[in-house]
Amino acid sequence: MTTYLEFAVLGLGLASVYIGLSTGLLLVYRSTGIINFAQGAMAMWGVYVFATLYDDGLLVLPVGSVQLGDEMALWPAILIGLLNAAALGVVAHYVVFRPVRHAPDLAQVVVSIGLMVTLQALAVIRFGPNNVPVESIIPRGEITFLGADLAKRELLMAATMLVVAALVWAYLRFTYSGAATRAASENERGAVLMGFAPDRLALVAMVMGAVVSTIGVMLGSTLTGLSPANYTLMVVPALAVLLVARLESVAVAAVASIALGIFQSELSLIATKSWWPVWAKSGLDQVVPFVVIMIILFVLGKRLPSRGSLHSVRLPDVAVPRFRLVPTLVLVGVAVVALFVSNDTYRFGLTSSLIVTLLALSYVVITGYLGQISLAQSAFAGAAGFALAKLTEQWNMPFPLAIVLCAVVASLLGMAVSLPAFRIRGVQLAIVTIAAALAIERFVFGNYSLTPPTGNPIADPELFGASFAIREGRDLARIEFSLMVLAVVTLMILMFVRVAKGDTGRAFLAVRANERAAASAGIDVRRTKLMGFGLSAFIAGVAGCLLGYSHGQLSAESFSVVVGLQVLAMAYLGGITSFGGAIVAGMLGPLGLVYTALHQWFEMGNYYALITGIGLIVTAILNPSGIAGQTRMQIGWIRDHTGGGARRAPKPPPDDGRAVDPGAGSERKEVAGRA
Repeated sequence: MTTYLEFAVLGLGLASVYIGLSTGLLLVYRSTGIINFAQGAMAMWGVYVFATLYDDGLLVLPVGSVQLGDEMALWPAILIGLLNAAALGVVAHYVVFRPVRHAPDLAQVVVSIGLMVTLQALAVIRFGPNNVPVESIIPRGEITFLGADLAKRELLMAATMLVVAALVWAYLRFTYSGAATRAASENERGAVLMGFAPDRLALVAMVMGAVVSTIGVMLGSTLTGLSPANYTLMVVPALAVLLVARLESVAVAAVASIALGIFQSELSLIATKSWWPVWAKSGLDQVVPFVVIMIILFVLGKRLPSRGSLHSVRLPDVAVPRFRLVPTLVLVGVAVVALFVSNDTYRFGLTSSLIVTLLALSYVVITGYLGQISLAQSAFAGAAGFALAKLTEQWNMPFPLAIVLCAVVASLLGMAVSLPAFRIRGVQLAIVTIAAALAIERFVFGNYSLTPPTGNPIADPELFGASFAIREGRDLARIEFSLMVLAVVTLMILMFVRVAKGDTGRAFLAVRANERAAASAGIDVRRTKLMGFGLSAFIAGVAGCLLGYSHGQLSAESFSVVVGLQVLAMAYLGGITSFGGAIVAGMLGPLGLVYTALHQWFEMGNYYALITGIGLIVTAILNPSGIAGQTRMQIGWIRDHTGGGARRAPKPPPDDGRAVDPGAGSERKEVAGRA
């Protein structure tokens, strides 16, 4: 029994991080209505500055650095680290979040993900990818209680963060600014009429949230060290805590943080027991936040408080696609010629672009057309990829039947994850899906009893005796494989066009615009969402299979949450509402053609991810329709001013949120949905 008590105290170290992150998330949400997925990355930056200063006296800035001596004392280093966190909060408010305060949920999620990607890439560039040890701020030691040796450091860490949380509660409860923040969170218009300045309140809360979260990570990193990946995704369990607190109670968030930290610590102890199943020894700690999130959203669902808003906003317009034989043949012909004339390096880059196009297309289906914010597409692709390894190596499943079956597996997983979408949408659904993606990554992909660390080999595809292997001898990017990928991608895009222009596509757009109106028009909203998640996961699954064939084997890193977020970034950059945007995203995506060319010419290294994150933020703020959408508008403008659009059907009136009747045979060219 004493061992369980000792592990409970050890869990307080993790709980301290959760208190800091969840309190920061709550402050930002109460003042802006935005769930900041970059909260962990923001806190991580200030801790990096502190650790570097305390270790060798070097003040590292986003650009350049200043040597302040051989080393720095503890408290000045802490102070400078927290000042950097506060400065980052100011920049994040004015540059990132303020422009999208009244934007659709999708834009708010996208800019916070863009900030997360930017800060993670910047941390890799400035501090390196490896784990950095952080000196303990609180002295070590033990105290004896009921025969157990309890860690003094973890107890003091939890006590410190409880005091910080109490100060935040007192600010919200007793100060003028805190009362104004609470008033604005209930009714922003009323707060403005009473003379409050929501923008100034949001700035104060953003800075406070960044500082509080940094304190939590500063304490927790002394236990685990610091790397660009570990605290970036620590925001997921903090989001679970935030939902337990119903997005409003600091006290409940603190208690829930302690409970979650202790439970995860005890779970790690139980997993070492001989009677515990081997397959459940790894990654189970990340399943717990996902289960908590699912329970909270199923139980509370629509009763979770929402923040008042001053404006009604629209999602980016959707252009209903049409199949045109000549442009299709020309585009496919150009791709074939490019594959034949490219060397191995660029052919592999173009082939990777085609695969990323499919993964981006899955985002177009689920987010662009159905209006559901899913951050789990990489997990669906990974499920199909790892299923492919099992089917081809163990059961000798032939190509292309193996791809179809594995994509069906991904589709079933997607429909299972879609169940919360029956009750929620928007940011809350984004929380569920990113938690699901992280749980699948850690519990399945990273579980050595299920996926060996040496990788999962995949048999080469063959059809009628012809080999479509990616490699053979010195040929590292065979044209046969690339043509096979092109054929599969073309078929999937044609399938998407067929679905999007038919009754199913119109049902998707109706649900996207207004679920109640869609239901009143006779559309089964639940079935439509289920179909949308299933179709998008199927497309992602095909992409995962092609990625597996292109690599020859798979590992957990192939389908990490961060990779999925990078593809989402590219999909939004390209245009989240059209297959043309997916093609652009494929060209820009990780290991794609543009990526390969830039690395060949400039050796960009980690700067590509940095540019991606910044580009995503700028696109979400200035051009929500993306590159493809902007191009489409420019072409339309040229046609209108050169007489080319004279024979076109008149442009429909702006969408007022009413449903599109799938049985009406409407030929609308554009449909816009409200957030």
